[in-house]
Amino acid sequence: MRNSALDITRLAAMDSVHATRLLHQVRAAILDGRRPPVSPRPVIDASWRRMFRIGLDPDRDTSSVLLAPDELEHRRRATVIGEVMQTLSGGLVAIADASVQIMVVTDAQGRVLWRAGNAGVIRRADAICLEEGAAWSEDATGTNAIGTALAARRAVQVHSAEHFVQTLHNWTCAAAPVHDPRDGRLLGIVDVSGPASTFHPATLALVDSVTRLAEAELRERHLRTIERLRSVAAPMLCRLSGQALAVDPHGWTAAVTGMAPLDRLPLPKSFQAGRVWLPSLGVCTVEPLPGGWLVRPDAAGPGGGEETVSRVVLDLSRPRRWSVEVSGPAGSWSQELSPRHAELLYVLATHRQGRTAAELAADVFGDPTRTVTVRAEMSRVRRTLSGVLAHRPYRFSEGVEVEVVRPEHPADLLPHSSAPAIAGERQSPDP
Repeated sequence: MRNSALDITRLAAMDSVHATRLLHQVRAAILDGRRPPVSPRPVIDASWRRMFRIGLDPDRDTSSVLLAPDELEHRRRATVIGEVMQTLSGGLVAIADASVQIMVVTDAQGRVLWRAGNAGVIRRADAICLEEGAAWSEDATGTNAIGTALAARRAVQVHSAEHFVQTLHNWTCAAAPVHDPRDGRLLGIVDVSGPASTFHPATLALVDSVTRLAEAELRERHLRTIERLRSVAAPMLCRLSGQALAVDPHGWTAAVTGMAPLDRLPLPKSFQAGRVWLPSLGVCTVEPLPGGWLVRPDAAGPGGGEETVSRVVLDLSRPRRWSVEVSGPAGSWSQELSPRHAELLYVLATHRQGRTAAELAADVFGDPTRTVTVRAEMSRVRRTLSGVLAHRPYRFSEGVEVEVVRPEHPADLLPHSSAPAIAGERQSPDP
């Protein structure tokens, strides 16, 4: 009769040589179809079964095609994990370095976005393609802490021959998933890896604790954005009669009037300004707010009321105080603009048919290859103006009236801007 299943505590209590030998014996027996001397841990057994189902070669290497540099940078800028990298690095990098390990952070597809820690281990990691841009999902590299944590949706530690692919038998790793507290969406994985000799059962608890801290920081950031939205929406709701609520892009409620409060309003993926049918409220009129939406249930029912038409005023007339004002039936709000965002909105206002990322890069930087920077900047602009800005191509939405208030003299248009599109407008004889 074979022994009971292994667990991390039992492995840690063994002599390291004995533990490693036992794990190799278990793996060899299972690969040969024999009964192992002891059952693998349930999380490892489940992962190995997945490997058998997809037919992954246990003798393959772990190389993968790396992400192109611009795609890597785009993913870094796009993921919410980037907002808490300081927390993750502060909690793990110094400890990983001192314990001869590295910290690795991936996106939700298992692509490595960042790594840091012991320089010697980083060099060793290059040999197994544990580097920025590499794929570490289970179907790419077999059972490993990153890929198995993605598959199991929970914190996982994988040691030595528990890795399905033989190339990784000299490594130990512990990883935990990071979730977006706003909607529960999986954002990525935080991992600590190193030589098998650095194995310690407490590493998993450390990684899991730091990821919980990161999630708490994201939750606190979300609460602050809700407060900012409430400060804008509350005065508007006070002037309205009937039912209305202000929600953030994920449906979390910031303010409500004329109806029972609710924590969150389920929103469809293709949510936008105008007349929208919502299962919980019926037909609603939706208007954009900075950082969210104003939703008003339509008392007239389907077919009643009028379409929502927003008006945007881009005011570039004042030196170094550029702003955008958005108006709708419920009222208006305004926000000051950074120089870069003023440039981008001016280009879109003068090209209502829209501009691709490459065209905007040429307009603003004189270099059509700088699309990663443009996409990142437009992502920030659309967080505030998502209700009036569309993309693919980037443009002001149809039905939105756009007015540009220029300075009296063309030469004073964004005078410190070096953007080719702005420089060309300054030379125009007409304001």
